Amino acid sequence: MARYCRFETGGMTQYGVLAGEEVEALTRAPWAGGQPISKFYALKEVRLLAPGEPSKIVCLGRNYREHAAELGHEVPREPLIFLKPPSAIIAPEEAIVYPPVSQRVDYEGELAMVIGRQCRQPRTQEDALAYVFGYTCLNDVTARDIQQAEGRFTRAKGFDTFCPLGPVIATGLDPTKLTVETYVNSEQRQQGRAREMIFSLDAIIRFVSSVMTLLPGDIIATGTPAGVGPLKIGDVVEVVIEGIGRLRNRVVAAP
Repeated sequence: MARYCRFETGGMTQYGVLAGEEVEALTRAPWAGGQPISKFYALKEVRLLAPGEPSKIVCLGRNYREHAAELGHEVPREPLIFLKPPSAIIAPEEAIVYPPVSQRVDYEGELAMVIGRQCRQPRTQEDALAYVFGYTCLNDVTARDIQQAEGRFTRAKGFDTFCPLGPVIATGLDPTKLTVETYVNSEQRQQGRAREMIFSLDAIIRFVSSVMTLLPGDIIATGTPAGVGPLKIGDVVEVVIEGIGRLRNRVVAAP
């Protein structure tokens, strides 16, 4: 297993591989063939950024039965997909900004897949998960009142800072054994296992890639478990997945 990151130090942005309390710089993004360059930085001396710069973020709605039920929705017959803009991405420890036009902003902790190579309609006999480079944590922050009023996803989920991502991209994991947990102010609010998803990761990749070509570095968020709820200004929200780490962000008022 390896844990890849993107970091900033001395005004430079680089990709790296994390080992203990050190980061070794890479020549480029790891899914683009980045190689270690024997240049090491202490983890405490760098600032971790969101671990990727995707061309698109594809999200799944209602992929856990209990979550669909808590929102009063039927279980979808096929994957329900929508897009979040890359401009919504923030890094671990960066602030989620509470938009003044919303009265309810919810957390949605999720497991996210990072695509490693171009994918367009894999052949039936192919293992679609072979197109996945690794896995990371994602918080699909949502202005719930706007979503309910409009019946749409784009504005409610597209505000700047509404896509915390990270802290690393982990490879070599068995995704069926992963558990997504979300904490607000250290209190557990969500817990869901990937094997409980309505649509498997393989099925998700096949469905999404039948619609749009997936490019290296693209993100697919796989849906949130039951237990979504509101955030308030000052809250600290954390998405935790064993083997990947802890994605931590604080909610702040708009300037």
